[in-house]
Amino acid sequence: MSDAPSTTTLPRQVDPRKFAQKGISLSGRIPLKALSRLHDAVQGGAEEIDVHLNFGVDEQGAKTLKGNADARVSVVCQRCLQPTQLDLHANIALAVVWTEAQAQNLSKDLEPWILDEGPADLYDAVEEELLLALPMVAYHEEQCVDPSVLSVGEVEPDTQESDNPFKVLEQLKGSPK
Repeated sequence: MSDAPSTTTLPRQVDPRKFAQKGISLSGRIPLKALSRLHDAVQGGAEEIDVHLNFGVDEQGAKTLKGNADARVSVVCQRCLQPTQLDLHANIALAVVWTEAQAQNLSKDLEPWILDEGPADLYDAVEEELLLALPMVAYHEEQCVDPSVLSVGEVEPDTQESDNPFKVLEQLKGSPK
């Protein structure tokens, strides 16, 4: 297995099929601003995402991309609507395929990465996995809102009688003809 030189910033365009054949490993960083969908989904936090990737070929002959991506980002707490820090971790296990038919024949531990010939956008693949790793709802780890504010108690009945537009009908219904 050969290793490509480690770079500070990972290249955006790679040829995953050639990298898989050569067994290349990449470690580096991706600027958060380069991942526009993830950048829009979080409130800030890490300027860069740490990424470790290994290209290879598995036992079935599938060209694979495995690794992980980590970042500490800021998201909005859904209890208090204030920023909270979140350690975002994505395990990456992709298989490079050309068609949907090939994607259906993959082992269950690999997700398809459907590509055309030539270079592919590595940032898009990493961004997709990080977006999937985001929680649907984020909260502070500690209690950030007084629980009594959140509790729903008995609703006191409205003692003031409101104007009922059907009150006249009720009176008419009760009157003799």
